[in-house]
Amino acid sequence: MRDKDSMKDINLTTLCYIEKDDCYLMLHRVKKENDINKDKWIGIGGKFEPGETPEMCLLREAKEETGLTLTGYRYRGIVRFLTEKPEYDQDMHLFTADKFEGELKACDEGDLQWVSRDFLDTLPQWEGDKIFLRLLWEDAPFFELTLRYEGDKLLHAILNGKELDRS
Repeated sequence: MRDKDSMKDINLTTLCYIEKDDCYLMLHRVKKENDINKDKWIGIGGKFEPGETPEMCLLREAKEETGLTLTGYRYRGIVRFLTEKPEYDQDMHLFTADKFEGELKACDEGDLQWVSRDFLDTLPQWEGDKIFLRLLWEDAPFFELTLRYEGDKLLHAILNGKELDRS
């Protein structure tokens, strides 16, 4: 475990799953060099800029990555990622959105694609993403999820203070 002083520099990020016609806008991370998410399918989002709130970051990142302006969204939870490399640790503020305006544009971080929920389960994702996506699909109340990784391997998943049985 890390002490509280080592947690003060943790990265703050957002992640959002935008829904339309029973599909979700997914980003296939294939364009950035040295990307920890290389070849994974994730939602859209990114790092906070100085002075931003989670909502401000969400709206800015959605516009930058997709060209869309979100007009209807929900704050769903906080996911803490802890790794053996503290520079990759983050507190991710998780959102879903179902209303937006604008036209989808190309993203410089990967390929955007609308994906059905059933097909999404077959795509390469982080193991922990499958846990919080299940919580989203189940419409779980606001949650805190801690995911501890070693490399690509998920070692621990703690939901609202209780270790999840993943067997």
